[in-house]
Amino acid sequence: MTSTSAARPGPAAADEALSRPAASLPHRAVSRTIGRLQSAYQRDVPGAVAAVARLRREAGRDGYASPTAWGLDHLETLAELREEQRATESEEPGGTGPAPSYFVSSAHMRYREQEQREDTAVHIAVTLWALHQQSLREEPMHRAQWSLGRSVRRLAHGRTGARDHEESYGGLSAAPAAERVEEASETVRQRFVRIGGASDTEVLATRLREMVLLLRSARIPLDYALLADQLLLWQDENRRDEVRRAWGRDFHRRHGLRGTAHAHHGLDESGAGAVPAETDLEAVDLDS
Repeated sequence: MTSTSAARPGPAAADEALSRPAASLPHRAVSRTIGRLQSAYQRDVPGAVAAVARLRREAGRDGYASPTAWGLDHLETLAELREEQRATESEEPGGTGPAPSYFVSSAHMRYREQEQREDTAVHIAVTLWALHQQSLREEPMHRAQWSLGRSVRRLAHGRTGARDHEESYGGLSAAPAAERVEEASETVRQRFVRIGGASDTEVLATRLREMVLLLRSARIPLDYALLADQLLLWQDENRRDEVRRAWGRDFHRRHGLRGTAHAHHGLDESGAGAVPAETDLEAVDLDS
């Protein structure tokens, strides 16, 4: 007889579902864009290296308002996905496609507002990934299941890379004891609090960029497709608290001593490489 309890997700699984909204257009655009670039960048393919450099220079700029961003892959990918979605909607029984939004003023405004939010979410997420991946060829900095709260907690406890190695702890075959949240670096925690307290998208992007620079120094990955989903929700003031709760919940959750993201998308999960034991957490002004 099959146990019915095995089919039910536990509290942790339910919380994770809340932290990971259903795949949106930004989620798919970011996954597709980084999926094309990340492996090629790690293999030092010239086209990918050039594309990542261009993306990195666009961090902090508006995707369409900045002429230098025109022609970047992530914007085209999002446009392609929109066209695919429109075609699917128009082919559905009773579907009329996007036409009404061009003839009804209020619907048109809502449609355009949603497009703007999607553009912003994708642009911030992909340019932050390009900044995060800069000069790192050994490991991918976009990894599924590495939410912002999870990555920041690992940083706050002085960890590096995506997992711990048993042999690095006094030569004993035992992983390190789980740290309590009270033991986290106060400087990192304050930076995380500042992200949660951002008042607008520009401020949020700036504070995320500061955190990403610290994550890059420690070679700790981040799930940028999930971040894009959350950035999309964050721009709706009525749903902003949902995103804050997900970030805070993931920061307080223990995600396992060795990391749980093993070989996502066929990527190697091996060690973090040589990273200074002490990261300069004061390199970026907290008041910026």
